[in-house]
Amino acid sequence: MVVSYILHVFYGLVMAYFGLVSPGMLNMTALKIRINTGKVESVKFALGASLIVFFQAGIALFFADYFTKNPKIIEILKIAAVFVFFALSIFFFLLSRKKIKPNSESNKKNYFVSGLAMSSVNMLAIPFYLGLSIYLVSIDKIIIEQPYILFFIIGASIGSFLLFFTYILFAKIIIKKVSFIATNINIILSLLFLVLGIFTLVKLLA
Repeated sequence: MVVSYILHVFYGLVMAYFGLVSPGMLNMTALKIRINTGKVESVKFALGASLIVFFQAGIALFFADYFTKNPKIIEILKIAAVFVFFALSIFFFLLSRKKIKPNSESNKKNYFVSGLAMSSVNMLAIPFYLGLSIYLVSIDKIIIEQPYILFFIIGASIGSFLLFFTYILFAKIIIKKVSFIATNINIILSLLFLVLGIFTLVKLLA
């Protein structure tokens, strides 16, 4: 039982960490705050952004629970997942072709609130957690019922914070190599979602 709880935290952590690893609005803002304002304020921003991930992952798993209890809907979602994975593959490939610059530092003094606000408008978060959680359920890696859901979304929130803290900790190195990092990470994510799309398609056709 305890091992199962730990595994759910682990899956949530890994999903969130690698879901945010690509240089984007949130982690680049955390990096910029670290450079311009200091570690304490950037950590406040990371805490605010990570708190929202807790609720976003919770909402995603709420819908995932509903879908998995309706076999007809889940079959439709599996087909949709193929298109979502391929679309994400193309999305990250296109990102890899762009030169990404750090976002401007927020002028707000309350960086915790700023983190809450910016994370709240991340429109890709809920579909991302929904799609991958349904996939993990389909391969019997996670259980969508309490208290497993709670452990999973705690893991997602921790994973988000660890990713932001990675950017904060290595800010000076990352800011010098952001274009190189973005290109390589986005290519890896593009290939990952391509493989997931192909794998899901093969399972549907088998």
